[in-house]
Amino acid sequence: MIPRSIPGGLFLIVRRSLAQHSLSTAVTALAAALGCGLVIAVFSVRQQAHDAFVGGPVGFDAVLGARGSQLQLVLNTVFHLDTSPGNIPWSMYEDVRKDPQVALAIPYAVGDNYKGWRIVGTTPELFTDFEYRKGQRFKAEPGGRFFDPKLREAVIGSAVADGARMSVGTMFHPEHGVTEGEHDHDEEYVVVGVLEPTNSPSDRVVWIPIEGIFRMGGHVLHGKGEAYRAKPGEAIPDEAKEVSAVMLKFRNSMAGFMLDQRINRQGKEATLAWPIAKSLSEFFDRMGWLDRVLALVAYLVMFVAAGSILAALYNTMNERRRDFAILRSLGAKRRVVFSAIVLESASIGAIGAALGWLVNLGILAGAAMVVRSQTGVVLDIWKYHPAAALAPAGMLLLAAAAGIVPALKAYRTPVAENLAPQS
Repeated sequence: MIPRSIPGGLFLIVRRSLAQHSLSTAVTALAAALGCGLVIAVFSVRQQAHDAFVGGPVGFDAVLGARGSQLQLVLNTVFHLDTSPGNIPWSMYEDVRKDPQVALAIPYAVGDNYKGWRIVGTTPELFTDFEYRKGQRFKAEPGGRFFDPKLREAVIGSAVADGARMSVGTMFHPEHGVTEGEHDHDEEYVVVGVLEPTNSPSDRVVWIPIEGIFRMGGHVLHGKGEAYRAKPGEAIPDEAKEVSAVMLKFRNSMAGFMLDQRINRQGKEATLAWPIAKSLSEFFDRMGWLDRVLALVAYLVMFVAAGSILAALYNTMNERRRDFAILRSLGAKRRVVFSAIVLESASIGAIGAALGWLVNLGILAGAAMVVRSQTGVVLDIWKYHPAAALAPAGMLLLAAAAGIVPALKAYRTPVAENLAPQS
């Protein structure tokens, strides 16, 4: 006998049907979960990556470097990725440092690594004057300190300390080049400080005095156009020095505009990446096709999941004809049978949508680990994105729509023929 409450009767029918066909229910729900989770993850990762790289706190306003790609310059200096586009003379660093509109100018010299971790030569001002976020400066963990610019000392980021198993007192030899595997330098450095975690690319860097880069065995300086090799105990003339980049903090936005005019539009010797976010935004715009492809794949998985629900329900219609006929004979109207099948399909979609959040969290957790290990940028797996609501709603609607075809078949089930005794 059909329950007096039509909604109660529908839910009873759906619950029993899902339990009876538990295997197909589980498979189709997992397919829906995968599609739903992929859609949420694709949009969430894309948005967070964009915000972290383009809108995240960098601390600097611009980067001055060799003539070439602004994007390459930013990736190499701010995120410690890619290779350096070249060097600029020390005199250019001195000129921009003395500019009254420049609040802070910090030189970088790159080109070496330790076990794959980038080594950057710089000056103590990076630790004493620079704020990587407003009001926040680098701090050494208890028991450590910042390097002495005249000694072979190093300060390492927290990720380096964990990944390379280094700590205060660790001795190491820098390796030539930005990738692991090239020859070791003869010079030996000692770690004197480990920076507290900043959740930024700086966590992945080994910082040493810039003088150490100049004097590293095998390094040749071309600041004055001629090859110069530093000699022990002999001061390096400023005209021979060169730097990979100069990180700049301006006193006002007009300074960036004026330097951009002077260096990028009128000069031919260097490149000013300003504003930093602009170069990264252009990079994400150029990579937009990849986002669209990933989104398309995720959408296709959702549609395939909806098709799987349709096929699974449709294939059970023949074996359930007698059940529908019995329901009809007990007083159930055609619309009740139709609604039961649509509700069953939607229920599978709802289960998949709920599991989709778990799939999304799993994908985000994996992506966050990769992004952090490769760039130092931290993604928040709990950060809300509208796709977290829209994707499950879309999956629910697709699943309900997928149930219409098998529901029509159940709706048209002839009662008399299917109640006849079966031999």
